[in-house]
Amino acid sequence: MREKQSHVEGQRMKILVGMSGGVDSSVAALILKEQGHEVIGAIMSIWSEDKHKRLAPSVGNSCKDACYGPNEKEDMEEARKIADQIGIPFHVFDCSKEYEQIVLDNFKTEYLSGRTPNPCIRCNSLIKFDVLPFLAKKSGLEFDKFATGHYARVEFDEQNKRYLLKTGVNPKKDQSYFLYKLRQDQLANILMPLGGHEKAEIRELAKNGGLKVYDKPDSQDFYSGDYNELLEVSAKEGNIVDREGKILGVHQGIWNYTIGQRKGLGIAHTSPLYVIELNKDKNEVIVGEVDETFKKFLTAVDLNWVSITGIDKEIKAKAKIRSAQMATEVTLRPEGDKVFVEFVDMQQSLTLGQSVVFYQDDILLGGGIIDEVS
Repeated sequence: MREKQSHVEGQRMKILVGMSGGVDSSVAALILKEQGHEVIGAIMSIWSEDKHKRLAPSVGNSCKDACYGPNEKEDMEEARKIADQIGIPFHVFDCSKEYEQIVLDNFKTEYLSGRTPNPCIRCNSLIKFDVLPFLAKKSGLEFDKFATGHYARVEFDEQNKRYLLKTGVNPKKDQSYFLYKLRQDQLANILMPLGGHEKAEIRELAKNGGLKVYDKPDSQDFYSGDYNELLEVSAKEGNIVDREGKILGVHQGIWNYTIGQRKGLGIAHTSPLYVIELNKDKNEVIVGEVDETFKKFLTAVDLNWVSITGIDKEIKAKAKIRSAQMATEVTLRPEGDKVFVEFVDMQQSLTLGQSVVFYQDDILLGGGIIDEVS
């Protein structure tokens, strides 16, 4: 096995870099330019002015340092200045229509169904690595590769003739979890020059390169305002109950709650209570004590196998149910177009709609959406 893209530094290429106005994508462009490539900067415009008019007046001040919000204009201007400083052309592509149809509509549907989606994963595979380069080529831009500032690595397995998605060298900054939906045809045309670097090193490179964003904070969420501003629904009162159905309180919409939530329940109880289930059909929020938040099994659907073609028998692997957690040992069992996942250790707050991603060593095998837990 060898890295098919390891020769990139010695071969001059035309590379489109997806920029965001942040330190990571800026340094990715800088590194590739210093390696002698012809680099083109591009940024997505995903904020819809029409939607903005329908949102609460406070939204403009609430979305700073988030991926989705009216402040994207500031990020665009920052990215443009960085591109000028590096000495590369810069383009803006309007992806707002596709973002609303593909990401926001799914976000709304899932939340109103009592599930908790991860819009960043959907955005990466279907917008950032798909719509953006497509629109760039449609506009007449020519380029050999598309690069981003993600902390992950792409290699080519000569034996199996398949691209591998691998973790970044620093487990705490690894972003492969958010990329598990990428397809082979996408991986074939992707560069991730930061995958072998530490975050501190990237900030130092930015500082030494005179980029003012060297100390800019990372985006913390895709939208830092009130999610109700995006869901655009009226309150729907229902009961907060325990496992036996005893009414403990009242809620104004199940979409305001997530599995594992403790704060904001408004219930006086002898011990802390946590959200353990959301029942759309009964419009109920079910709560329980901390021991009821732990589960050992889940079933994943909507699978995408990345570094392998799939599994036809039981295998041992590791899994993440959240991007920030360390991968934990699991057994995977294929069940038609689903995978049954058994954890060695009990896991807290397995959440329907979230993603579970599978690994062996530093190779991301694939992942799917959590559909059932027990």
